[in-house]
Amino acid sequence: MAIILAINAGSSSVKASVYETSIPSSPPNQLAEASISGLTAPPATFTLRAGSTNTGKQEIRDVDSQASAFEYILNHLQACETLPQISDKHDIRYVCHRVVHGGDYPDAHIIDDNTFHHLQDLTELAPLHNASALAIVKTCTKLLPNAKNIAYFDTSFHASMPDAAKTYSIDPRVAKENKLRKYGFHGISYSFITRSVAHFLGKDIDATNIIALHLGSGASACAVKGGKSVDNSMGLTPLSGLPGATRSGNVDPSLIFHFTHDAGKPAPGSTRKMHISQAEDILNTKSGWKALTGTTNFGHISSSSDPQCKLAFDIFTDRVVGYIGSYYVKLGGEVDALVFAGGIGEKADLFRSRVLEKCRSLGFELDEQRNHEAVTKTVQDIGSPGARHRTLVCQTDEQ
Repeated sequence: MAIILAINAGSSSVKASVYETSIPSSPPNQLAEASISGLTAPPATFTLRAGSTNTGKQEIRDVDSQASAFEYILNHLQACETLPQISDKHDIRYVCHRVVHGGDYPDAHIIDDNTFHHLQDLTELAPLHNASALAIVKTCTKLLPNAKNIAYFDTSFHASMPDAAKTYSIDPRVAKENKLRKYGFHGISYSFITRSVAHFLGKDIDATNIIALHLGSGASACAVKGGKSVDNSMGLTPLSGLPGATRSGNVDPSLIFHFTHDAGKPAPGSTRKMHISQAEDILNTKSGWKALTGTTNFGHISSSSDPQCKLAFDIFTDRVVGYIGSYYVKLGGEVDALVFAGGIGEKADLFRSRVLEKCRSLGFELDEQRNHEAVTKTVQDIGSPGARHRTLVCQTDEQ
């Protein structure tokens, strides 16, 4: 038996899951999961579940980085009485890291020195996530010297996108030299969704066509044809596509040139003090629902009568519907299911209802009673039995 540690490092959190597997004959069995959140808004909180152990949320001190959070989690996993499988850190054979941006890597990759340095070079394209993941890789190398570190990329699932979908209309030489193209993201989630939906429908993966929506603080849409990604709403970076909690999503590229104290005056000097890092910060962390409403809580936005909240809700609905329509055409109308996933996709029944109202002409219809029921299964049908296409909710897993 082999012990696998799966790590998902976010900008303010670290999640770890422990699996046991007999390679390669059986799927892994989850033994435990632990997480630390609130690294950027202390005090951080720690949770651990393993068998009968459930710590609940515990406030912790002196943990203020992804590296120190991982070390804290590892120590508590080893000390957990209901997790004897890793009482010694040398019991861990593989450490699997979620890395958001993998550049041109089409598949998972063992992390050696060359891989590590390549991923460092990509950090500026996903600064909040790649940097966190690489900090933990360095810590793993020190604390678990006998374990093999493997990177799984959010971009890999989208390596199948055709050139027409992933190529930008810019100078090809510059694009090639600087690797400027659409990469797509949330690929680990979409891979899980595709497998789970194919199993639910009783279809082979390579015969499965879906429009999948990963909707959370970061949101995206994906067209899957024959089990492979043919388009994703995110692009060179996760900023492109749908708006999110703090991301703008698609905007006119020239907008940022006007986003100064001299806004609306496109004179040559009007953006002379705008550095590229400031522009990225505005569009990545000071936009989205937070800029429109003052909150990143989509549940509050959905239930509020405030005009700005209603506008933010309508904007998100409009953009999601636009991608559904676009991807429906890309799939030639041969769609097995429209799939909602992510925190909003799984929980926001009102949002799902509004989206489906606008998609009835495509053959998607909700069963309102099913739509209001709690999602308790990995894949759950919320569509009307008489609809032309299925509408599903998937509890996705990025671990």
